[in-house]
Amino acid sequence: MESDQGTQSGGEAVTPARREPPGSECGEEPRHPNPEKKQRCRFDGQETKVSKFITSNSSDFSDPVYKEIAITNGCINRMRVKDVLKKRLKNYYKKQKLMLKEGNCADSYYDYICIIDFEATCEEGNPPEFIHEIIEFPVVLLNTHSLEIEDTFQQYVRPEINTQLSDFCINLTGITQDQVDKADTFPLVLKKVIDWMKLKELGTKYKYSILTDGSWDMSKFLNIQCRLSGLRYPSFAKKWINIRKSYGNFYKVPRSQTKLTIMLEKLGMDYDGRPHSGLDDSKNIARIAVRMLQDGCELRINEKMHAGQLMSVSSLLPIEGTPAPQMPHSRK
Repeated sequence: MESDQGTQSGGEAVTPARREPPGSECGEEPRHPNPEKKQRCRFDGQETKVSKFITSNSSDFSDPVYKEIAITNGCINRMRVKDVLKKRLKNYYKKQKLMLKEGNCADSYYDYICIIDFEATCEEGNPPEFIHEIIEFPVVLLNTHSLEIEDTFQQYVRPEINTQLSDFCINLTGITQDQVDKADTFPLVLKKVIDWMKLKELGTKYKYSILTDGSWDMSKFLNIQCRLSGLRYPSFAKKWINIRKSYGNFYKVPRSQTKLTIMLEKLGMDYDGRPHSGLDDSKNIARIAVRMLQDGCELRINEKMHAGQLMSVSSLLPIEGTPAPQMPHSRK
């Protein structure tokens, strides 16, 4: 559940380019290289004093490793050696780089991505003094190897401050007063989520990350809810993938084009289910994540909570797995 009040308005939607220039990361801010910038090269893919003109276009190989291979081949072509030796060198370095890439991918990337999209109490216009409480806690477990949803979790949550849902909230989310009245409070639901994640061996046997549609789920809704429930912020939820940021950077579109329904539309998909159902929203976010992975985006953690504040995470850092889920301690 993400507020769209801060998005830009005006202008027609831009169809996302299905591929981006090799070497760019989907977690990085967009860059616009000068096509006449001189590139230096070395066999290890780093720069040397040999220069040439590099241009990128949509017909390039999609994985950055092929850019490294192309740069290496260019260096070999400028060697004053026999053609047969050049051919052997090219084959050798190509095999080495592809083997290194396969080894890194197998060892470093997440086995699973947990998509979480909370629904919270709300009123029309969302007055600033209104306290939002989580009323639906869904988790969609996406297997990054099969690119399929392997399992789902869903629990409604009973609010303790604004116990009566507004008509606006009921109409928006489809969650009824009876459903939340019969539900457990947040600490009990959080424990069920953690137990479910432990059964999946997340953070122990399998490497995983959390993914959200925007920053609000973790930085606002979970943060506020933990304070209201007297819990410390859970360590496993301190870092996550903001798919809006990843989508915008990968397909080179403005923030105004990263709303859930727009992302689906630009990828040629319709929304499946009931909008603002936490579980249905999470499933549709998973569909976007699958398409991005298929298109070559390496979805990776790009946001975190630190000392109670939302911060960005550099895409240049090594891929870290999320810690195994543990029930947070009570606040003193």
